[in-house]
Amino acid sequence: MRAILASLLFASLALAKPDGYPTKYDNINIDEVLHNERMMKIHEKCLLDEGDCTPEGKLLKEIIPDALQTECSKCNEKQKAGVEKGMKYLIEEKRDVFDRLSAKYDPKGIYLKKYKQEAEKRGIKL
Repeated sequence: MRAILASLLFASLALAKPDGYPTKYDNINIDEVLHNERMMKIHEKCLLDEGDCTPEGKLLKEIIPDALQTECSKCNEKQKAGVEKGMKYLIEEKRDVFDRLSAKYDPKGIYLKKYKQEAEKRGIKL
């Protein structure tokens, strides 16, 4: 489920719980974030070390590597759904951003290869 990168990009986080990722942002409307060019650009620049980060962006930068390595094992169901929605959006609508994020967080293509089959089962063409 390579969809991890995107929704962790925009969907789910903040008051840490011991067995999972923070849940403070679990109730945000991911569609509003994904379709807001200004917000997307802020997160993109943050995650690519090209600009300042919001508190959410800083947290995302910390969580993405772990989530990729652990198959989002610390994600709750809401976070996993957000990951899937965000990943699909990035791949279909913002492929250049997806590719740049992948180059940074998965330079050897390990996770892309690992999650490809699962993503395609969910209608996400990597």
